[in-house]
Amino acid sequence: QVQLVESGGGLVQAGDSLRLSCTGSGLTFSNSAMGWFRQAPGKEREFVAAISWSAWSAVSTRYLESVKGRFVISRDNAKNTVYLQMNSLKPEDTAVYYCAAESGKYIATRADEYDYWGQGTQVTVSS
Repeated sequence: QVQLVESGGGLVQAGDSLRLSCTGSGLTFSNSAMGWFRQAPGKEREFVAAISWSAWSAVSTRYLESVKGRFVISRDNAKNTVYLQMNSLKPEDTAVYYCAAESGKYIATRADEYDYWGQGTQVTVSS
């Protein structure tokens, strides 16, 4: 059974940084594309960042335009963990952040491409 567990969320002020972590089990992590999505109250879930599988190829990344230059996604296959480093946080980044995994694609940016999801971690940025 695949499990994804996020951690690292919290309440911060605008301009601060946070690092989210997502640890997976029950899947071949290095062969899985990983993504971060977020959902703010009253809004649809949106793509934030994705990183390709890395078992035998160079890693690729994708970002939501509004987080480029502020957020960095990375992975540590030895720890079965994907990270989202979030810098220069803004109040509009406030949302529940979800980690997702997909074992059939090199990289994915749509929610419907992902098979497995974590439970989410709350990020609140005050102004």
